[in-house]
Amino acid sequence: MRSIWNGAISFGLVSIPIKLVNATENHSISFRQIHIADGGRIRYRKFCELEDREVSSQEIGKGYEDADGTIIPITDEDLAKLPIPTAKTIEIVAFVPEDRIDPLQMDAAYYLQAGGAPAAKPYTLLREALKRSKKVAITKYALRGRERLGMLRVVGDAIAMHGLLWPDEVRSPEGVAPDTDVTVRDKELDLADALMDTLGEVDLEDLHDEYREAVEEVVAAKAAGETPPEAPAEEPGGGKVLDLMAALENSVRAARESRGEDAEVKHLPQRKTSRSSPKETGGKKSTSKKKTASSPRKSTSKTSQSEKKTAAKKTAAKKTPAKKTTSRKRSA
Repeated sequence: MRSIWNGAISFGLVSIPIKLVNATENHSISFRQIHIADGGRIRYRKFCELEDREVSSQEIGKGYEDADGTIIPITDEDLAKLPIPTAKTIEIVAFVPEDRIDPLQMDAAYYLQAGGAPAAKPYTLLREALKRSKKVAITKYALRGRERLGMLRVVGDAIAMHGLLWPDEVRSPEGVAPDTDVTVRDKELDLADALMDTLGEVDLEDLHDEYREAVEEVVAAKAAGETPPEAPAEEPGGGKVLDLMAALENSVRAARESRGEDAEVKHLPQRKTSRSSPKETGGKKSTSKKKTASSPRKSTSKTSQSEKKTAAKKTAAKKTPAKKTTSRKRSA
């Protein structure tokens, strides 16, 4: 990979020679401007206002326009001699936990490549120190005519640097959120949770740029003199969300169908607060049933005891008359 900047990392009194390499690349399809009538290329030519002629890139330099319109030439040598430590150095100013960095500040990403064999040992030392501390390094550096803020972190066996926006370059979100009072019901949250669970996680390696692929298909078809593919026509009313609950249910159903799961949206995750009341009520009912069930057993035992006593009395009553009858016969 070709380096875009050469310098050093300043780590206290340790200096690590490094080369800055782009960590990302752009795969988007670029278009040329053409004259619609005949397909001729539209080009931008660079002319000098004073000489009224086109100039080459070797003749073009930098200049600062003053308030009165005067152009002050600034050369690369002038910028290289700036009296700041970050002109050719990535200066580490602090080490902080990674979660202290707001993702909104993230900018371009670079790899820091060790600049030769002498840089191997201090480079590895900084990398292992970042690993063990589980922190990132906050840096300041100059690139493309301005001083920038950066963050160093470990990626595999390399040190990566993310350019960071200065805090005052991140706009406040004030006025972005809806300014009307909105009430979200528990059922809607349950459906949203179900949709999140159904969609689940994804391996970012499986994602690709479908838009670029579609554009490539169009270019290939037109180059071959064929009719380019077209998107199917939208159904009437498509894209209009009239009922949030219905839209959520349809989303859950579609997501489950795409994963080969049961598409029925019946058993949705319920919030704990909505579950507690029925459980308690059910418990009380079951307790009362047990008590009710125990009562007949006691009454049944009492009944059997009384029946035994009654039977005993009857038996005694039967025996008594027999004795009386016998005595009468003897007296006669």
